[in-house]
Formats: sequence, C-alpha cells, structure tokens
Amino acid sequence: MFDKLAAIERQYEELVQRLGSAELQSEPAEYRKQAKALAEIEPTVQRFREYRDVDHAVTETEALATGSDLEMREMAQEELKDLTVRREALVADLKLLLIPKDPNDAKNVILEIRAGTGGDEAALFASELFRMYTKYAEGQGWRIDVMSMNDTGIGGLKEVIAMVEGRGVYSKMKYESGVHRVQRVPATEAAGRLHTSTATVAVLPEAEDVDIQINDKDLRIDTFCSSGPGGQSVNTTYSAIRITHLPSGVVVSQQDEKSQHKNKAKAMKILKSRLLEIEQQKQQDAVSKDRRSQVGTGERSEKIRTYHYKENRITDHRVNFTLYRLTDVLNGDLEEVLDHVITYYQAEKLRDATGVS
Repeated sequence: MFDKLAAIERQYEELVQRLGSAELQSEPAEYRKQAKALAEIEPTVQRFREYRDVDHAVTETEALATGSDLEMREMAQEELKDLTVRREALVADLKLLLIPKDPNDAKNVILEIRAGTGGDEAALFASELFRMYTKYAEGQGWRIDVMSMNDTGIGGLKEVIAMVEGRGVYSKMKYESGVHRVQRVPATEAAGRLHTSTATVAVLPEAEDVDIQINDKDLRIDTFCSSGPGGQSVNTTYSAIRITHLPSGVVVSQQDEKSQHKNKAKAMKILKSRLLEIEQQKQQDAVSKDRRSQVGTGERSEKIRTYHYKENRITDHRVNFTLYRLTDVLNGDLEEVLDHVITYYQAEKLRDATGVS
C-alpha cells in the first residue's frame, strides 16, 4: 500500500512542476486536464504526508517512553496513545482513498423492478420492493419519477421503471442489482405452505449525452395507440413509442404520457442508460473476467438476497449478512444492509487495487 502511495506522491510532484511550466500554461485545454488530475490525487498525497509525520512522531515518542526520566516517560506514554490512534485512523483513511473511484457514483439512476418466478406472489413482491426503495429514497431526500408501470390489478407489479434523482444515488444503490427472493406463506395458501418467489432489480446509472452517442440511423421508432388508464386520448392517438436500437437489439417501449414527445424523451433516457450499462460491462469484462465484484460481471442472474417473512429475516448472500428486522427494512430502513454490502465491495476493490486486505 505504501509503495502505491509513494508512487502517487511522485506523480503529484511531477504534475506540480508541469503545471508551473510556461509551455503547459500556453495550452488551456491540456492545462485544465492536468490540473484536474492534480486535484484528484491531492487529498491522498496530503493524507499520506500527514501519516508520515505522525508515524515519525510515534517513533520519536516511543524512544522517550522508554527513557530513564520517569516524568518524561509517563508524558510520552500518554502522548503515544493519542498518536497511535491517530496513525490508525490515517491508515484507514488512506485505504479508502486508494479505492478506485467509480465515475458513476454521483449519477442519478434508472431503477427497474420486474416480477420473476411465482406468478401473482412474484408481482406482489415486486410491488413491495418498489415501495421499500421509494421509502428509502424519501428518507434520503431523493426524488422518484415513475417512468413506466405495469400492474396486475390486485396490488402487484409486473414491471416498474423509475428515475431516482438525488445526491450520490448510484453510489448507494448500485449493488442492489440482481435476483431478490421472498419466502412466505401467501394469503391464499390454505395449507400454510411456504412459497418461494422472485423479482429482479436493475440499477442503471443515468446516461448523459457525453456517455452515449446514438445515431438516428441506428434507431427504428414505431408509434402505436396507448392501452390502459389515460382518459379519452387512450386508443385514439398514436402517442405510445417503441424504440429499437438496431445494432444491439435493445427495445424500449413507453406509453405513460399522453404526449408522444414526452414518451419518446423518456424512452430515449432509458435506452441510453441500458446501452451505457452494456458498454461498461464490456469494458469491465475486458479488464478482468474473474472480477468478483457483483456489478458489471454478468452475475445479476444470481440470487443476491432472501426476504424470509416468517422469521422476519433478511439475508444478503454475497456478504453473508443476516438481519432480523425485515419489517423495518421493507419500510425503507435499508441503511444497515446497504452499508454492509458497500463496505464488502470497497474492501474487494481495495484488494484488487493494492493487494491490501
């Protein structure tokens, strides 16, 4: 870890020298690029230098703490306790600073939830998951905009797609993608037998225009009459939109709005986010086929979490974490579960980056 930090410090010093050169200052675009690179590593270098100062102070104080002067020894031993605590805290900070930054962390997300195996029970569970995330988002001060919803008429959801906007949404939500399993006795089950159903969750970072460029010639856009609630305009105007991205085969349909223009805008937003996810997964797979991180590895078909109603239990299988507060979690109290998952994957990324566990 410290070899890595020393290399970052050398890079920092080189950037400082480069930014001071008249040659670089005469090229505004390159100067901004190098200045940004400097700003990104400066907090790590400052913390590393602080660590070295404290580590040096520990060494000096240890010598005083074993000296012959009793009064000085006692003072040094007391000071050594504080310095040791400070040094440990700086090591913890440095480990976090070395974790590779995810460029998507600050982005809004498109949340997609779909009923899996289990019929009506799966649809009801999908609805409960959406309510859970909605409650959690409200507690975080985030905004949720439902872009598309397909319900069952008995309180369940076959599918829901929503935009979640707020500070650091993707950084908190990105590990929720996968298969969520519920185990409970359905209200319609006379014999009281436990049923297992599933729902799938996808969390996609919102794609910006700079992330994904789409050529119009690569799109096939079909219009059709809306179906379902919507008043007098339903089935009378071709306001619904279906966009097919020909190179990838990705298809997005949108009909929630009465305006064809609004439906197209929403459909394009979803399409860009799905294409961004595909592209990022390709890049990550090219770097390492064996990466253990859940996001971007194609492991989303795997069961990531079980919700067991009878035992009031929620278990995240990726991090081997169990919490007996299922009712609270379903009411939006997700913080403890998410913290365990995020901490686990941060440790994985740190190990990949530095070999430090």
